Amino acid sequence: MNTTIDTLVIVVFSAFVLVIGMLFARTGRNLKSFFAGGEAVPWFIGGLSLFMSFFSAGTFVAWGSIAYKHGWVAITIQWTMCIGALVTGLFLAPRWKAAGALTAAEFIRERLGLTVQKAYIFIFTLVSVFIKGSVLYPVAKLVSVSLNLPLVPCTIGLGLFMIAYTAVGGLWAVMVTDILQFVVLSAAVFILLPLSLDRVGGLQGFTSAVPDDFFNLLNGEYTLGFVLAFVIYHIAYIGGNWTFVQRYTSVDSPKSARKVAFLFAALYLISPVIWMFPPMIYKAINPSLTGLDTENAYLMICRLVLPPGLLGLMLTGMYFSTSASANTALNVVSAVFTNDIYKGIINPKASDKQLMRVARGSSWFFGLGMIGIALLVPAAGGIVEVVLSISAISGGPLLAPPLWALFSKRLTSRTTLWITCIGLAVNLFFKILSPWLLDFKLTRGAETIIGVGLPLLLLLTFELYASRKGRVAAEYLRYQATRQQKREDALLHTDTGESFEIRKQNRFGLRVIALSLAFTGVMLFGLSALASSGAGITAGIAGVVLLAALIPWRASKRIQLNLSTQEAEKFVNSENR
Repeated sequence: MNTTIDTLVIVVFSAFVLVIGMLFARTGRNLKSFFAGGEAVPWFIGGLSLFMSFFSAGTFVAWGSIAYKHGWVAITIQWTMCIGALVTGLFLAPRWKAAGALTAAEFIRERLGLTVQKAYIFIFTLVSVFIKGSVLYPVAKLVSVSLNLPLVPCTIGLGLFMIAYTAVGGLWAVMVTDILQFVVLSAAVFILLPLSLDRVGGLQGFTSAVPDDFFNLLNGEYTLGFVLAFVIYHIAYIGGNWTFVQRYTSVDSPKSARKVAFLFAALYLISPVIWMFPPMIYKAINPSLTGLDTENAYLMICRLVLPPGLLGLMLTGMYFSTSASANTALNVVSAVFTNDIYKGIINPKASDKQLMRVARGSSWFFGLGMIGIALLVPAAGGIVEVVLSISAISGGPLLAPPLWALFSKRLTSRTTLWITCIGLAVNLFFKILSPWLLDFKLTRGAETIIGVGLPLLLLLTFELYASRKGRVAAEYLRYQATRQQKREDALLHTDTGESFEIRKQNRFGLRVIALSLAFTGVMLFGLSALASSGAGITAGIAGVVLLAALIPWRASKRIQLNLSTQEAEKFVNSENR
């Protein structure tokens, strides 16, 4: 492995991403443009960004380990995300957009009240910082091991870099880098897959060298019950996680929000098959890995077959995928703090300039917290234990009630708090106290079923009871009145100047995406010239990436910036006020 070339590739791409963040420094005029892209983000951009926000280096470490040990079942498990996204697209994403809130926390305040919102903000912020801080750890470990760099400085450096472009550029900076790293990672995997198959002697050599049950849909501890539990969990997670809700609310209509979720589902139907094959192939090459060494299967196959520079490309993709997941959460946590705590509670009359300073400052504050968590992951038992444990404990109680409130007119704030508290208490008991007091520990599948199933059962019980009594929640009636007032205000206070600036920002974002793809294509052409193997494949992928750059460029040209005479007059009047 030529670490000099690989390091150079990582440095060049990282510098390029930071420049992208800086380009968007002046595009965020207010919270709506900074955190929601002016609610006019193209749906295919939102869908790709949502897809990559779901990824992290943990995908390659954790799922790669399962693929190496058990084979196809790693793909089966990830298909549950496709099912969750389909349900979200059909029922949940359009509801979130129609709710008219900038953040999920804003909807919770309007529908369930300030007390519920405060409790949820506290839990969500704590959970997000812990989970997204923990996923920073594996990519820092991958980079440090591959390039012989110290782990702690590597973790801090990568974390600071992640915070920098998120705090400066807002949602558009996050989405542009999401698209860029989607292309980088996809290009690397499409190069890795044929080279891996060639090393093992083709498809026939691969299938003949792995265990007989390697292509079973279910395998080992990953039973049908576990998979079904994951389906339920991912419906709640993809449909209700606040970081994903931001993608549904940042597009222009409920129809576009549905398309965002459907694109995510389509990508998760195809991508697991392509991305999980390399560690499966490595099983045929080296079947001797055991224990925690199986988590390195993806990295080992990359080091074995990728030519100089392309390992750096793969590591860059893994880092960007982690940063996409973490910086999306960072952007939303900052949005919730700025919009729902600072503006909503502390300083309701804050100016746009004040709010933007708080937005960027809170991004740094929460980002540094994530770095601190990442440094503590090894002492907590590793990323898989941390992420799955926190998700099992908090997922259902935190996500299910707001999703239910999207449809129910009977759910009250008091009931919401009780169900959330009962769910958290039961999950914490089985996770922490039960193994200690009763010497009894739930399986992963049982943890997930109870974690999501119990809140849903309690919600259904209350809904049936309230329905029999003919009750309608007072909070729901207030929410309906608030929505109507917001619609009337929106019609009376149409800001033509803001509409113009949003279109201008979105055209700029699409052009930056096009230029980023062109830059990536040129880089791949340069790497193909250095490749000792796979030069033709790399050059072919480079050509595809260059052609793909035409899509956002042509889309940007369709955005009309010319104001009509009436719009121009409104814009001048608004500027003179």
